[in-house]
Amino acid sequence: MASTQTVVIPRAQIAGRRGRFPWHIVVFLAPASLIYTIFMVYPLLDSIRLSLFVQDESGVRHYAGLANYAALFFDPQWADRFWNALLNNFLFFAVHMLVQNPIAIGLAALLSLPRLRFTNTYRTLMFTPTLLSVVIIGFIWKLILSPTWGVAKSMLGTVGLGSLFAPWLGQEQSALLTLALVSVWQWVGMPLLLTYAALLNIPESLTEAARVDGASQMTIFWRIKLPLIWPTIGMVSILTFVGNFNAFDLIYVAQGALAGPNFATDILGTFFYRTFFGFQLQLGDPTMGAAVATVMFGIILAGVMTYFYIVQRRLQRYEL
Repeated sequence: MASTQTVVIPRAQIAGRRGRFPWHIVVFLAPASLIYTIFMVYPLLDSIRLSLFVQDESGVRHYAGLANYAALFFDPQWADRFWNALLNNFLFFAVHMLVQNPIAIGLAALLSLPRLRFTNTYRTLMFTPTLLSVVIIGFIWKLILSPTWGVAKSMLGTVGLGSLFAPWLGQEQSALLTLALVSVWQWVGMPLLLTYAALLNIPESLTEAARVDGASQMTIFWRIKLPLIWPTIGMVSILTFVGNFNAFDLIYVAQGALAGPNFATDILGTFFYRTFFGFQLQLGDPTMGAAVATVMFGIILAGVMTYFYIVQRRLQRYEL
């Protein structure tokens, strides 16, 4: 008959193990934290600090408090362009929310159908524009939509819609919408894949029971699948918000730094570029540019915090 022995560990040894600092965690986190601090945190804090100064004609900077922000919001020299860029940015974001994300959800729902063939081919084709450079996208679409040598007019004429063609990038009322739709075409693959992955994560047992009861695919999507992927849709929405308020390159490539015609496509990214670096007859002002960057950061931070503390808390999560 085997005997059992009890091993007694001294209390001092147990206390020493519990009180030992986990240095291995610091070793693993230190490189990433150091890189993030150098390239993200420090530039952000330095931009906020720089926005509190003004620069005279000799290049000497003086502390001015919130003078740059007051000029940005209320001085006609800056305020008119700033509020125009802010409004355009919200319109740019609205187009993505109302066009890009619903299309992505619909395409993801179609791709998740169990009997659909060539799913991988469709998914690859829809995601391919996302992999292309924004410079290439802007240049190609500018050529396509050109009224002089573009193919858009001839393509519309082929199907009898040639009268609908217009120089959309050259008209103030249509330029921003046109570029927003180009951006939707390029980036629809990202929310598509996120939503598609969320739909694939739904257990088949939930939809199979509804199918047995005679529910159609449309009913299954609206009554079962859509409520289960609301958290993913919320995350896609906040990523869309952050991406649109950081947008710059497509507008710059297609319309230049002046975001023409007559600043009709000007958003906060292009407004910041002209303010900080200057363009043509406009001289660069680093302190005012830092103020614009800080305001952009504040808008993005406010949107993200609103989502996490108000919207996300109300989203019901289901254990699958």
